Amino acid sequence: MPMMGGVPVGSTESATTAAEDQQQQPTKSSFTVKLVKFDAAKKVPLIKEIKLLVPEMNLVQAKKFVESAPGNVKVDISKDEAEDIKKTLEAAGATIEIE
Repeated sequence: MPMMGGVPVGSTESATTAAEDQQQQPTKSSFTVKLVKFDAAKKVPLIKEIKLLVPEMNLVQAKKFVESAPGNVKVDISKDEAEDIKKTLEAAGATIEIE
């Protein structure tokens, strides 16, 4: 009489599938800070913060950027930097999303 092995077939497949799923979902390393909307009463401080955060923008460009919300403030940055920018801009009256 042949004896069956003690290893169930399903457990090996499920362990392999779980490992493959983790490899297919890489951890996100770059983030985008997006200005969704802003408090109109705090528009001037927000424009100043945008100008400080994006050195390529002058005051007029920062004003147009804020008024044309939604838009990306910073792209391809670290999570820590994105969180810092979010806190700064939310304190200035903005609604921010990190993608």
